[in-house]
Amino acid sequence: MIISHDLGTTGNKASLHRDDGRLVTSVTVNYSARFADNGVAEQNPDDWWRAVVEATRGLLARSGTDPAQVTGLVVSGQMMSAVLLDAAYRPVRAALIWADTRSTAQTEHLERVIGQDRAYALTGHRLNPTYSLEKIMWVRDNEPETFSRVRHFCLAKDFVVQRLTGRLVTDRSDASATNAYDQTRGEWSTEMLEAAGLDARLFPDILDATAVVGTLTPEAARETGLAVTTRVVLGGGDGPIAAVGAGIVAPEDGAYVCLGTSSWISFASATPVHDPLRRTMTFDHVVPGQYVPTATMQAGGGGLAWVSELLHPEPSSTGLAALVSAASTASASSSGLYFLPYLLGERSPYWNPDAAGSFIGINRHHGRAEMTRAVLEGVAFNLFTCLQAFRDSGSAIERVDAIGGGAASDAWLQILADVWGIPVRRRTIVEEANSLGAAVTAAVGLGLVDDFGAARGLSEVSAEFSPDRDRHAEYLARYAVFVEGYECLQPWFATRAGR
Repeated sequence: MIISHDLGTTGNKASLHRDDGRLVTSVTVNYSARFADNGVAEQNPDDWWRAVVEATRGLLARSGTDPAQVTGLVVSGQMMSAVLLDAAYRPVRAALIWADTRSTAQTEHLERVIGQDRAYALTGHRLNPTYSLEKIMWVRDNEPETFSRVRHFCLAKDFVVQRLTGRLVTDRSDASATNAYDQTRGEWSTEMLEAAGLDARLFPDILDATAVVGTLTPEAARETGLAVTTRVVLGGGDGPIAAVGAGIVAPEDGAYVCLGTSSWISFASATPVHDPLRRTMTFDHVVPGQYVPTATMQAGGGGLAWVSELLHPEPSSTGLAALVSAASTASASSSGLYFLPYLLGERSPYWNPDAAGSFIGINRHHGRAEMTRAVLEGVAFNLFTCLQAFRDSGSAIERVDAIGGGAASDAWLQILADVWGIPVRRRTIVEEANSLGAAVTAAVGLGLVDDFGAARGLSEVSAEFSPDRDRHAEYLARYAVFVEGYECLQPWFATRAGR
């Protein structure tokens, strides 16, 4: 058996798999995040650890699995965070997670010293407050006493792996999401670190995602209920890991969309894909020698969760289902109502930390269903811009497979198909796709399967949503209005932020 943990924004989705990667059962343990003014987005790393412990014990209890049967454990985690540790590997403060955008001044410093073009060529990513490097600089510049105790930096999954094994390392996929990684050389970038004024000794060694880091420490074994002989495979960032869970392990496998808290479109490529306008980014894949060009928006499924919390009095799952059901037959853009889904600023395609969520064109007759429909369409419109960016770079995307919690919605997948004008297919495993990808990564690392190609047979297409050509033509006209809405508000976003 293999246990995989996926440390997301809202909780840890843990799953138990057979040695070939097939899913047996899953458990989710939730935790909170703190969002506040001025771009604050933080989580307590110890909450991640507690969730791993609770979920591991829950998997063993639910399945009746003997701990001795668990041959390996692997971790996937949210990317682009800044987890800062002292000499004893304890957090010196809350982690600045991917959604934190406080480091605008630090980004501007890097733009002056190294420039956007050079940074993009080096790292495959533009300079932006959402990246780890800028967040570390922010803590150094604004919390000098705290920073004086920092001896190590890592990402979310690395923190948990260290608690499990006593060893702090990271993998190439997570390293490639920091703005501190030379993607051509496959190592930390001396040029970027010098521009940032940071000591390279803060940064962990970089290994392959399939590396066996070690076995459980006695303390970790006692807390999780597993045997000390359980081997821990490093794992990777949730985006590249999700690609494996969607069966996207080589260029011929096509593209996928993840409708999680953040949402993205991605595919596998033998080389990095650089957009002349820097709208997209490229991560290292967890598959050796492969890359995953990606366009990520900050609040995809997170926008839908937000509107559900606001508009429906029932518990979240019940309320969300009711709202989406009502939205499936409601009108939004067709009646002049649009939603700009920039609740946490935005990465792709605009890379604007000042952007804000906005309902535009709301009238008295618009209610819950219409507002929910506007959110679903707004995410689809924004991701369409991301899709167009890849096409502009020469990447032909003819269909997209959907994973993540939002992929369970027929209504949303049909909207995506109609807006994009291409088929959108649901996979059989959607919410556990990250855990599945992590399990396959572990199986490769432990020598239980020959290669990542094993992922293709573990999640199959369960439904396909074909675009309606008439609706697509109508959506194209409305998409132009959506883009114009952002362009009109862009100066106001800057004024609102005091720039």
